[in-house]
Amino acid sequence: MDLNILILLPNQFKNTKIMDKIAVNVNSEIGKINGVIIHTPGAEVENMTPENAERALYSDILNLSVAIPEYNEFVGVLKTQTQVFEVANLLKTVLEIDSVRENMLEKICEHERRSQKRYNLCNYIKTLSASSLASQLIEGVEMQKGNLTSFLDIERFSLSPLPNFFFTRDASFTVGNNVIISKMANKVRDREALIMETIFSKHPLFQTTVINPVPEFDNSGRGTIEGGDVIVAREDVLIIGTGNRTTTQGIDSMIEYMKTKPGIKHILVQELPFKPESFIHLDMTFTFLDKDQCMVFEPLILNSSRYLSIHITIDGDKVASIKEEKSLLLTLRKLGIDMEPVNCGGDRDLYFQEREQWQSGANFFALEPGKVIGYERNVHTINNMNQHGFEIVKAADVVSGKVNLDDYKKVVVTIKGNELSRGGGGARCMTMPLAREQVNW
Repeated sequence: MDLNILILLPNQFKNTKIMDKIAVNVNSEIGKINGVIIHTPGAEVENMTPENAERALYSDILNLSVAIPEYNEFVGVLKTQTQVFEVANLLKTVLEIDSVRENMLEKICEHERRSQKRYNLCNYIKTLSASSLASQLIEGVEMQKGNLTSFLDIERFSLSPLPNFFFTRDASFTVGNNVIISKMANKVRDREALIMETIFSKHPLFQTTVINPVPEFDNSGRGTIEGGDVIVAREDVLIIGTGNRTTTQGIDSMIEYMKTKPGIKHILVQELPFKPESFIHLDMTFTFLDKDQCMVFEPLILNSSRYLSIHITIDGDKVASIKEEKSLLLTLRKLGIDMEPVNCGGDRDLYFQEREQWQSGANFFALEPGKVIGYERNVHTINNMNQHGFEIVKAADVVSGKVNLDDYKKVVVTIKGNELSRGGGGARCMTMPLAREQVNW
């Protein structure tokens, strides 16, 4: 990994152990992973109720006591392969800087101004220590019932919990040396993006430039983009889904951003259905597995006549062409990325394909080329991968040391995911890569 030694730290970090500074760099989906940010789900998930679940973008309530063992197994595999950083720990560190803390509180109070007027939220959170503030910004702040209005209010929280935050892919994503801050489609997730922006802008560990393309380039007010819809195929090729969470205006903002980069760049756009909710992001239908293999939901990616695949070519600071293509994979092949599709749910039965796509069966995270993590429960998908050359190993065996992934050329590590998948995402959703090694295509 490209590291620079961090010699000096601000006074706020004088008691912190000297760390290597991480040069953020992601130019593919499959290069060997050299650092990832995760968030272990906690009280914010337990704070969900049937009443607020839909507002929090959930169709069900997760059982944290069941989800945590599954999640710990997932993180245990990651830790055998790379550096793993927790959002809460990173946030606590930057909130110890007075100027960062004040700036974040100002932005939160502005965003939650109605709550501030009604429940004196800001006066309360300003009194919290860095550690408590970091926790409550994620877990939520319970409403202080100090007057009649608040006493009669049916809301439990004056600052709502962030139960989606364990899907760290969504609020920010890495393109090259830059971290792109998402413009979330739903305001209930805005604080996630603010937290990630603060971490990447202010934490001394990260060497990167933070980019906010939608606020900078979109004048329509309709621009949104989320990390689950953005796939870095190659240094010069982005694939972006447009649907429920990423608008065409959001993609236009990425076009404008890519114009600031030299050379010829390609953005491949895949239209997604707005319903059912399992099509929330592109990575629920398409992910890279190896240099020559990808996981696809066949009815959409290969056989759809209703949802367009569009190829945008950017040459320097202008759009050279925009044209419809027959399919995403055919367009990648034209660009020298020849992918063999592996079908989510198997090859034979649409019923199994639809069921397993719903269960995040197409959502895989690559540790390196040919070595990926996914949900064990999607048995038809996993068996199909085995038929395409992937050995199957259990996450528990990797964590215990019984299995060494270095002994395999192609392997899928399976985590149970019976509870985690009910949150509406998979292994890729639960990871925010910091750096990957270059891929020799």
